[in-house]
Amino acid sequence: MSTLIMKFGGTSVGSTGAIKQCVKIIADARKNWSRTVVISSAFSGVTDLLLDAVAKAAAGDIEGVKVITSQLHDRHLSGIDDLVTDPSDRLIVASEVGNLLDQFSSLCQAVVVLGEASPRAHDAIASLGERMAVRILSAALRSSGISSEPIDATRLIITDDQYQSANPDFKASLSSMSETLEPLFTKEITPVVTGFIGATKAGVTTTLGRGGSDFTAAILGVLLKADEVWIWTDVDGVMTSDPRIVPGAQTIERISFREISELAYFGAKVLHPKTIRPIIETGITLKVLNTFNPDHPGTLIVPDMAIHEEQIIKAVTIIKDLRLITIEGRGMLGVPGVAARTFGAIAATGTSVPLISQASSEQSICFAVPANSAGLVVKKIEEEFEHEIARRDIDSVWASDNVVIISVVGAGMRNIPGVAGKVFGKLGENRVNVIAIAQGSSEVSISFIVSAQDGTRAVQSLHSLIL
Repeated sequence: MSTLIMKFGGTSVGSTGAIKQCVKIIADARKNWSRTVVISSAFSGVTDLLLDAVAKAAAGDIEGVKVITSQLHDRHLSGIDDLVTDPSDRLIVASEVGNLLDQFSSLCQAVVVLGEASPRAHDAIASLGERMAVRILSAALRSSGISSEPIDATRLIITDDQYQSANPDFKASLSSMSETLEPLFTKEITPVVTGFIGATKAGVTTTLGRGGSDFTAAILGVLLKADEVWIWTDVDGVMTSDPRIVPGAQTIERISFREISELAYFGAKVLHPKTIRPIIETGITLKVLNTFNPDHPGTLIVPDMAIHEEQIIKAVTIIKDLRLITIEGRGMLGVPGVAARTFGAIAATGTSVPLISQASSEQSICFAVPANSAGLVVKKIEEEFEHEIARRDIDSVWASDNVVIISVVGAGMRNIPGVAGKVFGKLGENRVNVIAIAQGSSEVSISFIVSAQDGTRAVQSLHSLIL
């Protein structure tokens, strides 16, 4: 029995035309696979609307919540009218979606009364987008003559109670998944499963955090012993760079897990490594494909791959809207605990640090933070080192103007000498000044900071090194 898992992202189900394309893709896949499982994200933009409603409800903005409720109602009900041809099925699906919207209104009203949204309430509301989407996509399949049933992943995936970023219990999920899905496979019914969500052992809805729908695909792929997992999105696979910056960017045919992990960390809109690790570790074939160009082969992601000198660099990425924080002072030399105290102060602000660089003399340390957090971070560090600043052990703590991180990614960089020389030589040719440099211990990427105005030129010049 061959098993295929197909996950469709928000843009893939973002309009009635897109959903019709999904239906065609699913119908074609069913011809070649014994068992097909479809996983759907919420319609594009819907999760953002739901989270906006949570914020408005917590602020007591009842009218704002009503406006969003109306938008959600119109969008989903118009989708039902366009996609579901059978009148009785249309009524059933419309009633189910209506009930979910009633739940949404009730949950928002509770948040209004409390004046805040607990993580548990947050997950309950955020899950509704997927729950509405699978009912409509499943009905669209039935209207095309494909037997299908929507399945809430709360019936399949058992998680802990770490709301907003729950962790699955694979062993506990195996039993519930078998009980729910095997009868459908026996009847040749295609399940359409909600991405992004699960439930605790007590049945309380949870969400799986960033990349949650991809994570759902990975969990089902592992537990169902799938042969392949296909992630359908709106681009022709993983790209060598952002095509909006580099018009000549191309699809990467094959990429390793280590490489895609670096790309995800350094700003590329690709699969989050946490979500796909289970697939890679069990040897399941994983592809990234384009819903709107299904004949394109996309990108194949593999555990590891042989290094070819002509494929040293795979991709160039950019993270924008950053500022570089620098702490410097001659009194820092040889003093233990400076870095620990620095990043403890940063952690207290809830700020993420994507790049760190320290001089070997230990007289300065610099790191990048989101531009909108820079002021708060500087303030917290100055408070932490108040006495050292007073004694002039630390001379200054300051934030640069806006900068960007450029990352050059490729597993071949680990074994081939001279790559860094080519990278920085190319930047020099194009008069791009490098402010700070960092290279991970994996040696799969080189990252560096340049001024915001040099970012586009840096990416375009380095992309020419990709052969």
